Amino acid sequence: MSIVIAQVQRANHGRQFHGYGLRTQESLISPILGVDHYWMNAPTFPPHRHQGMSAVSYLLEDSETGMANRDSIGTQNLIQAGGLHWTTAGRGVSHEEVPAEVGKTVHGLQFFVDLSESNSQIEPFPLILEAQDVPVIHLSNAKVRVPLGSYGDVHSPMNPPTEVTMLDISLQDGAEITVPIAIGHNMFAMPIAGMFEVEGQKFNPESLKLPVFPARKVSRDMTFKAIQGNAHIVLFSGPPLFA
Repeated sequence: MSIVIAQVQRANHGRQFHGYGLRTQESLISPILGVDHYWMNAPTFPPHRHQGMSAVSYLLEDSETGMANRDSIGTQNLIQAGGLHWTTAGRGVSHEEVPAEVGKTVHGLQFFVDLSESNSQIEPFPLILEAQDVPVIHLSNAKVRVPLGSYGDVHSPMNPPTEVTMLDISLQDGAEITVPIAIGHNMFAMPIAGMFEVEGQKFNPESLKLPVFPARKVSRDMTFKAIQGNAHIVLFSGPPLFA
């Protein structure tokens, strides 16, 4: 089985929040638990608690404003466009994130990452990666940001408690990029904008579906191609983890 199609659900909360949410069979996307690709222009969610996993916010580079973050362990910071904030909840933490500027829209991803059984009840702590510290690879007609994990010889400086790779890929029309999938790793691709093709199938945000590549006992390469214009894709991968 080389590719599985996962369904994506629309996620709307009043006029201030809309987006797309991925919730699917755990074994297909582990160590990721779920992803929300969203636009938010006003405070939407009150302070809320997480436990036994990590909550991660990544703002896309075209976000109009940053996200003000605060939590119950004393963290207060501004997540800027292109930056990433990783909250390791462990035994439990409450946090709240709101747009930094009134009337402007945050465009980003929030995703949830499992913790191993040995880490599930550790003391909560944050990890912060500023936008200017995210490694960027410029290829022919393509750009790859590496907030988590690695691509080729380029490695993110972040060292989270769960092994995850996230690649933020921008492709010009007709451009291709090949991404290796390590032995025993799951991978899936979240469409952000435009249309891309992989394994003979086409995906864009409005299709409400995305490709998942379940873990296998051999490594393999997947080639993504932008079609009918530029494409923006975020890839997630990692070894399955079941607490």
